[in-house]
Amino acid sequence: MTTFLIWFSALAFLGYGNSCVFTSHMVVEFDRYRLARFRVITGVLQIIGAAGLLAGLIYPLAGLLASGGLALQMLLGFGVRLKIRDSLLLASPSFIFMSINAYLCYEFVNALS
Repeated sequence: MTTFLIWFSALAFLGYGNSCVFTSHMVVEFDRYRLARFRVITGVLQIIGAAGLLAGLIYPLAGLLASGGLALQMLLGFGVRLKIRDSLLLASPSFIFMSINAYLCYEFVNALS
């Protein structure tokens, strides 16, 4: 199950990160979040996080750092969604990915023990 979640999260963040960097839709979204200046760095960090999750399959420390960073990023994303008064339905993906990556972080800690 953990390997599936690593691949699921990595592919999702690879897609979303690329979308942040390269699509006009995300320009509009980050304007709506009032975080336009953070759009590209957010996307780049998500792409790096996705690569780190996959590297974690071989090097658990990389997975630990990546999953922890992505969980933190999604916690902040959830907070932003609540702050701009998005519905819980719109905010739920950030909460779900935060939970998945927090679990993966826990699993990577166990793998290092």
